[in-house]
Amino acid sequence: MKLKGFSKLQKIDWVSYVWLIYLPYTLIQFIPVKSNEDVYWLLLAGLFLILYIVVNEIREYRYITIPLELLVTGIFAIFDFNLYLIIFPAWQIPWILVHYPRKYQRYFIMAYYLIIGITLVRVQMKYPEFWRDGSSMGIIFPLVSPICSSMLSISSFRQHQLNQTNRRLETIIQRGERERIARDLHDTLGQSFSMITIKTELAKKLLIKNPDKVAAELNDIEQTSRQNLQLVRSIVNNLHQKSLNEILLEQGKNLATANILLLTKGEEQAVKWPTQTQAVFGKSLTEAISNILHHANAHQVQLLFYSDEDIYRVEVIDDGVGKRFVRAGGNGIRGMRERMTQANGKFEIYHDYRGTHVVLTQMKVTEDND
Repeated sequence: MKLKGFSKLQKIDWVSYVWLIYLPYTLIQFIPVKSNEDVYWLLLAGLFLILYIVVNEIREYRYITIPLELLVTGIFAIFDFNLYLIIFPAWQIPWILVHYPRKYQRYFIMAYYLIIGITLVRVQMKYPEFWRDGSSMGIIFPLVSPICSSMLSISSFRQHQLNQTNRRLETIIQRGERERIARDLHDTLGQSFSMITIKTELAKKLLIKNPDKVAAELNDIEQTSRQNLQLVRSIVNNLHQKSLNEILLEQGKNLATANILLLTKGEEQAVKWPTQTQAVFGKSLTEAISNILHHANAHQVQLLFYSDEDIYRVEVIDDGVGKRFVRAGGNGIRGMRERMTQANGKFEIYHDYRGTHVVLTQMKVTEDND
């Protein structure tokens, strides 16, 4: 239990919370409490703090909590002329929206500067001398914060994608070494086993002493050598199967060409799955992404990889149009379902508010062999 709790603590994005040390500074004018109005603003600040944490930790409700957080800070800006609190979402939200379609970044920026604009108009009406003294310098940081945050988040995200691509390329280079070993096995050990088989068959014809007993022994040798030869061929075939890294590298390029954002979770563990398992999921992933490219009109694709002691699972989520899953004459979904069934697995497809989900599941056997 302690280890699970520590694991949860490690997953928290502590950097987002470090900035909260400046929160008391933005509320110092209401402390100590002198009126009901001060109580109102402090309660509203408490609501902001709750929303800030919920936006960070609960992904499913961000379509509600992000606008609410911006609204609360907007109330501070427009009615209290407090432009410090709105800086928090200015830096927090672009780092979150970088994982969503680009239009949501634009919506946030437009809403943010609309609030700033309304605030400045009200300041001008109430304090005409505001622009003539040094107080106006305080609006520079709120003005540039969302732009700087957006630029930094996009740069960081692109660097993350580049690192992922480099990791995949490194794995492909390592795979080249595996293929070299596979060729050596085929050329040396496979040839040796073939020779054993030929010599065994020849010995069976030449032996004349105790032919019944010797023939049985030679049959065992022959059978064993043939089984080993088949094993070598099976290993070579497995090594020539495409790995998940290769699939992701190839399909990532296809999605980028179509201007579709690709996000993955659990990829680092998935590339260590057994070779045959990767091959099964790889073929279905290729088909699923092909369907997205041709029919979904999507802006973003998420690939979620998961495994425990019982199953391997891959979930493909796209935010495109998912009204019809089966087209006349189409074999994609049927092919994925048949492939997963043959591999002791299961295929599911459904649509919800997040988009279309393709869920591929394979049961683990007692012993997994690469």
